[in-house]
Amino acid sequence: MSAFDTGMVLAAGLGKRMRPLTDTLPKPMVPVAGRALIDRVIDRMAEAGVHRVVANLHHHRATLEAHVKSRKDVAIVTVHEPDLLETGGGVLNALPVLGPGAFFCANADVLWFDGPRPALKRLAEAWDDGAMDVLLLMTSAATARGYEGRGDYFVDANGKARRRRDPEIAPFVYAGVQILHPRALAGFAPGAFSLNKIYDAAEAKGRLWSVVHDGLWFHVGTPDSVTATERELGWSPKKA
Repeated sequence: MSAFDTGMVLAAGLGKRMRPLTDTLPKPMVPVAGRALIDRVIDRMAEAGVHRVVANLHHHRATLEAHVKSRKDVAIVTVHEPDLLETGGGVLNALPVLGPGAFFCANADVLWFDGPRPALKRLAEAWDDGAMDVLLLMTSAATARGYEGRGDYFVDANGKARRRRDPEIAPFVYAGVQILHPRALAGFAPGAFSLNKIYDAAEAKGRLWSVVHDGLWFHVGTPDSVTATERELGWSPKKA
């Protein structure tokens, strides 16, 4: 795990669908089952051996920056985005502080629970620097809590991923957790763009791979989904 001592958390989004909670609070700080979403992500990274976490910030920047920098278990580096750069542009903008090697990268609003073995450890062990530019954590569309889409990817027996094309229905959903190598962003111009462009470019080169998650995964995008997630987890404030 020592090769992956750096991680990035994508935390700059506006969280429009999470309103009114995000009127006064950045979405990554929305508590689910007693703990902020972003803290759960950083917890997993720290457990995986990450010593340094980079977070891009925009919405309620000062509040979120103070929150993450209060942590003592990992070093936190923040990158301010005066203008929103989306996921791909946000990573590209942060590359100067991420370093030259592959790194963990996760959305700040994903909630996952590990199966028999930690998901980040499984990703690290599956990483092949000679063959991969991107390694995505996938979860089954059939068991993804709070997900109602048509899936994102097909995954072959070796883990190579192919994006769904209309009108296909794909069995796997990208779980918002990955390993990225900086070379995956080579040739992309600064500005706002989605990481989906990075994934499609890696797929075209045969360098997009995946690991299928073997634990619980929740899509937590609205206030109602927060309540539904806490109910499924059997959580209440009295038990916290």
